Amino acid sequence: MADSPIFTAACSRLEEATSFNTLESRGTVRIALKSAGLEAGSVTSEQMTVVLERVMPKELSARGVEDPEGVCASIRSALDHVSTSESSTETPDAIFARLGSRS
Repeated sequence: MADSPIFTAACSRLEEATSFNTLESRGTVRIALKSAGLEAGSVTSEQMTVVLERVMPKELSARGVEDPEGVCASIRSALDHVSTSESSTETPDAIFARLGSRS
């Protein structure tokens, strides 16, 4: 499964805001998502916002990032610019319901 645009945007912004390279940024975000029971391929903007508020500051602190709350706020603001049409993911149920309605 491909990564969601929300995941990609969060990783890019984390890389810009810290000294992390691409691999470190993506790994850190994946660990935070996994801690919250989410996956990079299907995370929504709302879910990522909760992760940034509750999980990510601890992950960033553990990695020696100064001002983890500020970094998370920066990532949240970057997510506002991700198109909602790009970030919306259809569930399998929604796909089958749509296909079933085309009789």
